[in-house]
Amino acid sequence: MKTNPDLIVLYVAAVVVAAAVTALATPLVRRLASHVGMLDQTGERRMHEDPKPRIGGIGVFFGFAFALFTMLGFALAHPKMLYPAVGDQLDATHNLVGLLFGSMLILGVGAWDDIMGMRPRNKFLAQVVVAAISMLYGFVIVGIANPFNHDPNTNWIAFPLWVSIPLTLFWYVAMMNAINFIDGLDGLLSGVAAISCASIFVISLVHGDPVVALIAAALAGAALGFLPYNFNPAKIILGDSGALFIGYVFATLSTIGAAKTSVAIGLLVPIVVLALPILDTFFAIARRALSGKRITEADRGHFHHQLIFRFGMNVRQAVLLIYAVCFVLGFAALIVSGTVHVRL
Repeated sequence: MKTNPDLIVLYVAAVVVAAAVTALATPLVRRLASHVGMLDQTGERRMHEDPKPRIGGIGVFFGFAFALFTMLGFALAHPKMLYPAVGDQLDATHNLVGLLFGSMLILGVGAWDDIMGMRPRNKFLAQVVVAAISMLYGFVIVGIANPFNHDPNTNWIAFPLWVSIPLTLFWYVAMMNAINFIDGLDGLLSGVAAISCASIFVISLVHGDPVVALIAAALAGAALGFLPYNFNPAKIILGDSGALFIGYVFATLSTIGAAKTSVAIGLLVPIVVLALPILDTFFAIARRALSGKRITEADRGHFHHQLIFRFGMNVRQAVLLIYAVCFVLGFAALIVSGTVHVRL
């Protein structure tokens, strides 16, 4: 599909601005966290040997939000850039504003947990509340395109309201916690987020969804801007503020995409792209339930832990291997979405 050259400039600018702002904000956030004692301490289930500042998600949010606000202002000055139709332009603005508001709310939940600590039940309820508020902005899974039917007139599968609401709540909470679970090694989540966003960006670009592409570009840029501070040995970690925020953005990208008739984005592609954290979460819940533990009780049974303790890898080797797996999953998502065709 032909893409407006101005849109390409917009996407590149979103990546650069998000990366630059995050790279500038993160040292300030690190200094603040160290000054007031907001540190992730060492312990049996921790993988770092020294206490680390743990509110790095704030720096990532600053970069992401600044890039989107800047690009939104530019797009409003050129209203036909994102979409030619006025109704679509209003929807795009509404989606970006709603996403930024919801991101700010979940960032606050995560930061509260990082600084003050939250009981798992209260954190779960806070996630549900943020998801419910997001639904008021229209981020609801009302249906999904059938990936095996390419006729735009018949491929849409609509969900009744009694399915849409609980499905959307479950999707938000599950995605936020799946992303939170994978944040267990230096540089792991920030790198996985950048790779996953790159896949979603390419898919949305090819299938003509500029809003999803813009959001993915901004999050990829923010993750890349944070990665130099977060890669092993990390100077700062994302914390719950960053993990919940990134999970929230991925969940919202899915609901925005699922509202389109294109098979490109929707629920199937994010599930493929993020298959590793999703499967890791499923097995973690099953493992803890079978052993009689609470599902919120942390352990060292995650996939990234097994690479270190069972297979003898160091942190960098484990993280780079998972990056490679995410690249493969991203390519699989391109195939599933019809962006890349493979002949056997």
